[in-house]
Parts: sequence; C-alpha cells; structure tokens
Amino acid sequence: MLDWLPDGSYTSILIHPRVRDGRRRNLIADARAGQDVDPDHGFPVRVVEYEIPDRDGNGELICVVTTIADPAEATAAELAWAYHQRWEIESAFDEIKTHQRGPARILRSKSPDMVRQEIWALLLTHYAIRTLMCRAADEADVDPDRLSFTRSLRVVRRQVTDQADFSP
Repeated sequence: MLDWLPDGSYTSILIHPRVRDGRRRNLIADARAGQDVDPDHGFPVRVVEYEIPDRDGNGELICVVTTIADPAEATAAELAWAYHQRWEIESAFDEIKTHQRGPARILRSKSPDMVRQEIWALLLTHYAIRTLMCRAADEADVDPDRLSFTRSLRVVRRQVTDQADFSP
C-alpha cells in the first residue's frame, strides 16, 4: 500500500518477481515519493478491496486491481460493480459453452452460414431459457440469480420431446 485514496481504495505497485530485497525496497520507496517506476521493474496500480457476505454470515474478501488510478474516473464502488458485472457475463458464457455444449457443435459446422446459424441458435436458446427463468423468479418473488441455469435447461429439454418438423 502506497497511499489511501478518498474513496477507500489505495495505490500500490506491482513489482516484477525478479526484483528482490534491496532493489524492491528502493522501488517501493521511490513509488511512495512519487517518482516514476521503470516499467521493466514494476508498474503502479490502484486496489479496491471489499467484502461480500455469504449465506453463513461470513464474508469473502474481493480484491480488484486496476490501472485506473484516478477515483474521479471510476470510484471504488463503480469498479466493484463492474467486476461483479464481468462475472455475470462470464457465467453466461459458461452456460452457453459448457451446459448448452455450444462450441463443439459449432466447430463441426462447415460453412460460414452454418456457423452463424448455430451461434444465433445458441444465443436465442440461452435468451429463451433465461427469460423463462426470470418469469418463474418473478412469480415466486425470488432473485433470478438464485435459480440454476442447468436445472432450468434440463426442464426445458424434458419438455421438448420432438425435433422441429421444419427446417430453420
């Protein structure tokens, strides 16, 4: 930690692992004094730490490291929110790639038109399942994030017993 910032985040420095002992201490002292750091030895960062409580009342410490140094550009709260949103989209990618088994099917397609068609089919299917999940969550008055995509996908697959009678 080099310096606390007004939004509760702090500045720090990421140091190359080969920089050791005395050189490391000197580099930290130089950074604290506001001197420029040689990019081959390390670079300045801003750190946002926050805790996410779990169901048991314990918490998980999240540490976001960014090169956005100015809190006026993005506050600590905005960076924490952005990090959370990043994981939301990563979860969606996982649902499509792993649970819908998308990439394997797409890679077997030969023509670019077929690849595009497969991608659209995967995305529309994912959207349809997520829409059903949101409606079910609204009716049950629960957060849609509390529902399992995998279970919802299985329910949909059980309901679709025959393939379409027409070509898409």
